[in-house]
Amino acid sequence: MTKTTDLCDAHPELVRVCDPIFRSYGARVVFDGPIATLKLHEDNALVRKALEEPGAGRVLVVDGGGSMRRALVGDQLAALGAKNGWSGVVVYGCIRDSADIATIELGVVALGTHPRKSDKRGVGVVNEPVTFAGVTFVPGQHVWVDHDGVVVTERRVEVTG
Repeated sequence: MTKTTDLCDAHPELVRVCDPIFRSYGARVVFDGPIATLKLHEDNALVRKALEEPGAGRVLVVDGGGSMRRALVGDQLAALGAKNGWSGVVVYGCIRDSADIATIELGVVALGTHPRKSDKRGVGVVNEPVTFAGVTFVPGQHVWVDHDGVVVTERRVEVTG
């Protein structure tokens, strides 16, 4: 996979770089894919619904409003995402079951962990642009995640040489 640093060097005009606020939790530390988005607050019913669908290498970007009061992804949802072919999940909020998620072949980055589960009301917005960490994530655009950060490009780009 192309490194985020190489993308920034080769295509500075195309790359939008997230503020360095995320920690990596999944067994897959390096991942990328087309963006699918959710916007919700302390309610992960739509996260489950999305991860039940075929991922086809996409990355689910979850705008949880930065809430540090409840977890939006746990080990069961991470396993579901891995099983259904998602490349990863970017959570602007918390996850739980982090030790178990570390063994699941899915990319997972989040602000932190919290042991409390989320609500299950099914309230939120699906596949609309979301903005956090200084970047707007647009469904269908491409997100890249590795040890050095999270970056977004309008489309998948290659770095040569």
